[in-house]
Amino acid sequence: MLDYLDLTKIIPPLLFIVGGLIVGIIADRIILKKLQDTATKSKWKVNEIIIKPLKGVLLLWFILAGITGAAHYLFVDNIKLLEIIMKIILSIIILSATIVSARVVAGFFMNYRKKVAGVLPSPSIFNYFIKIFVYTLGFLILLQSLSIPITPILTALGVGGLAVALALQDTLSNLFAGFHIIASGLVKPGDYVKLESGEEGYVQDVTWRNTVIRALQNNMIIVPNSKIASTIITNYYQPMQEMSLLVQVGVSYNSDLEKVEKVTIEIAKEVMREVDGGISEFDPFIRYHTFADFSINFSVILRTKEYVNQYIIKHEFIKRLHKRFNKEGIVIPFPIRTVELHDLGKELQLKK
Repeated sequence: MLDYLDLTKIIPPLLFIVGGLIVGIIADRIILKKLQDTATKSKWKVNEIIIKPLKGVLLLWFILAGITGAAHYLFVDNIKLLEIIMKIILSIIILSATIVSARVVAGFFMNYRKKVAGVLPSPSIFNYFIKIFVYTLGFLILLQSLSIPITPILTALGVGGLAVALALQDTLSNLFAGFHIIASGLVKPGDYVKLESGEEGYVQDVTWRNTVIRALQNNMIIVPNSKIASTIITNYYQPMQEMSLLVQVGVSYNSDLEKVEKVTIEIAKEVMREVDGGISEFDPFIRYHTFADFSINFSVILRTKEYVNQYIIKHEFIKRLHKRFNKEGIVIPFPIRTVELHDLGKELQLKK
């Protein structure tokens, strides 16, 4: 009889817990999986924004629901213990919901940014800021649910914030410099930039502390945001990616300059049409500018789609121009120096 009474007390709580576990598995493994498959076919990024953050968390919530039912059945006569258990469960739910909310809000922001590409930047500093804001809000809600007054905490944080600001001057300087870089829109992830100190490459990301630049050698250059905000930067993607390319050439003084101009422009147009990265509709031109020591120098003005295309365009242009100049008999001179040798002994005898 005693064993029977013990079983009647144990079985219902177990049923609550097992039931919550089974329903949670069904919701997490089957229903969420079907929703994920449906969302994958949709153009709207529901899978990445909402469904992925719920993976595993949904199972936890149903298990906690089962534990809640079991606790109400077992400890109906022990109100204090029941309240403690309920507060623990509520705390876990708030913490997990805060994590999910942070991921969902950050996902919505990233999805909206992609729709309005060029209006909003996409550095991770914004993801950090959004998640910190949601985590702080969730923490305050947790304290409020546990009947812990948050007013004294906010006051203490305000006073302590002054001391923290003094201790973290460099960190805060980089943080606000990062916001300034992004808000100005003059440097964005994906841009090709060159710093005053000589470093150059593609901007990969602007984090809460550093700006990450990928050099053409595929190395990462890590620069503090405060340095970026205070240095001179050449952005080769602003106001547009297309850029002019100047190639310096020199020809002999005996050359027919009209013929040189005609031949050079023909080769330049050929390169613009045939080489990847050239602007086919652009009309190249040349400008003579210097009577040098051994040559007449001029600049060839070409056009490239972006900064890195200049290397292959220069490469092909120089090869083809050299070949064509040789064919046309146009000489590209090299430095010539005339050296006069004197017999110092004879000069001394003549002076005497």
